[in-house]
Amino acid sequence: MLVIGLTGGIGTGKTHASHLLEELGAVIVNADLLGHEVYTPRSEGWRAVVDAFGERVVADDGEIDRRALGGIVFSDERELSRLNAIMHPRIYALAERRLNALREQGITTAALEAALLIEAKWTPLVDEVWVIVSPEEDVIARLRERNLDADAARSRINSQMPQSERIRHADVVIENNGSLEDLSAKVQNLWNSRVLTR
Repeated sequence: MLVIGLTGGIGTGKTHASHLLEELGAVIVNADLLGHEVYTPRSEGWRAVVDAFGERVVADDGEIDRRALGGIVFSDERELSRLNAIMHPRIYALAERRLNALREQGITTAALEAALLIEAKWTPLVDEVWVIVSPEEDVIARLRERNLDADAARSRINSQMPQSERIRHADVVIENNGSLEDLSAKVQNLWNSRVLTR
């Protein structure tokens, strides 16, 4: 089974590229959704988060209050490192189990969609790293459509690994600097040249 690691910064078009790969036949494993599983109330991951950050991060319904947790970790690098130390190995383990199950089912192509694929050191799970990049002005325009002002958008961009660093780890770089049709054509060409020829 070929496993594509699909990554890119906020607003670069990673999710759209993931949908395109799914339409072409890849099974998508989404790291964000796996993160939600780690937070399942009363699970071992949930307990680790509550032990680390206290009951203040638990909502009335028992779920992790992600907004409250975000308020703690995004303003303090040490707290963010503490959360990542809890979450990243657990997401890795879930992704590995999910990919192994797909392998056993005879699936031929999967894509692990993960914004933090490189930072979290999840690349051993994938055969190829596909990095999607976009000009900063395009990213800011997309984030403004999500109701983030330009300053907030720049702050999100600057808090992430620079595109140049992601590119250093890439087997494939997808430049999303045109229309959705252009992106679709690029993904289709990559599928034809790198997936169907294996």
